[in-house]
Amino acid sequence: MTSSHPHDSKGLGDPPSPRLLTTLLNTAHGIDHLFLLIFASAVSTIALDFGFAKWEDLMPYGAWAFLMFGLGSIPCGRLGDLWGRRQMMLVFFFGMSLAALLCAFSQSVWQLALGLILLGTFASIYHPVGIPMLLEKSSNPGATIGLNGLVGNLGVALAALLTGFLIKHLGWRAAFAVPALLSAVCGGLFFYVSPKESEPPAKRIGGAKVQLSPRMLAKALAVMTAAAASSSVLFNVSTNGNAQLLTERFMGVVEDPSRLGLLLALVYTVSSVAQVVVGHLIAKFELKPFFLCMVAAQIPMLILASMAQGWWLLLSLLGLMIFIFGAVPFTDVLISRYVDDRLRSRVAGMRLGVSLALSSLGVWALGPVVKSLGFANGLLILALFSATTASILTLLPSAKDELSAA
Repeated sequence: MTSSHPHDSKGLGDPPSPRLLTTLLNTAHGIDHLFLLIFASAVSTIALDFGFAKWEDLMPYGAWAFLMFGLGSIPCGRLGDLWGRRQMMLVFFFGMSLAALLCAFSQSVWQLALGLILLGTFASIYHPVGIPMLLEKSSNPGATIGLNGLVGNLGVALAALLTGFLIKHLGWRAAFAVPALLSAVCGGLFFYVSPKESEPPAKRIGGAKVQLSPRMLAKALAVMTAAAASSSVLFNVSTNGNAQLLTERFMGVVEDPSRLGLLLALVYTVSSVAQVVVGHLIAKFELKPFFLCMVAAQIPMLILASMAQGWWLLLSLLGLMIFIFGAVPFTDVLISRYVDDRLRSRVAGMRLGVSLALSSLGVWALGPVVKSLGFANGLLILALFSATTASILTLLPSAKDELSAA
């Protein structure tokens, strides 16, 4: 007697431990953001070690990681659909470990830059591959992405907390080496619990949840890509610059790097809960106006942060990051709504390739802009990016448009 599993037609049979597999896919999101922000959290210490007078002069070297984080998403998304998502996730775990170790053992700024390039390249695998893999069997994409976003942003929080702690006790090289070991262990577990795919996603039978006309779908994807490009600048610049912003604005109040890292980790942890809340609310509200509200609320928070000092800065930063993190799930929910699973990795890869490559310019410019204009003016420039994102989102299909298309 033969038996069949309901998921076999999708090419992903019953895993030995579905819950552990889901946990590892979510943990990979945390690893992704943790590794990308180690350099930003440790840049002041690394600058002194390599003989730079100011951290702003070293910061552009970190932009290479974010450039590859964006550009690498395009081929990684294609490989995820055509070769297999399981194989790509194994490359992710072990590749991140290798790249972080290269950063830890670098002896010059250019060796460090090479390590960061590899780090960004392997990091580019997760979003176009890991998230579609996570959504393959999800009955509530909003809640799934909300929880996934929470774990990803806990990685952001852990970057500030863990890096500050390791620098204080073991040095900046340990800040790369210790997470490298974590990624290798997770890769071994993933190899054990993730079943082999009988066929790549591109060869499966499927269909989009909401069918749009080709013209409307093209317009929706263009809007999502443009909005993601603008919002990615805000996300990456803020998460890369917040540690130095706190250091400057808390001068004379709190100056210990590990305590400042703890405060920033607290901001990110509380803000991360917003993604879970938003993920559950997405199913109850119309997507377009909800998304618009989350982005528009960033503008006054950025203006407040540009003027605040000390503890008032911490409060305004908390409000800002709540709305920045809360806006993150929408794009992935829209892709899961409009795009067939057989194409999701490629579509996500194209969207991420454009948006993250452009946002890497913002990371590259962070040091020079702060050096010449200061954090206050830099935050006001970011407010313009939020306003731009909100205006772009007005072009998304509404619920009425979806009904007419159906």
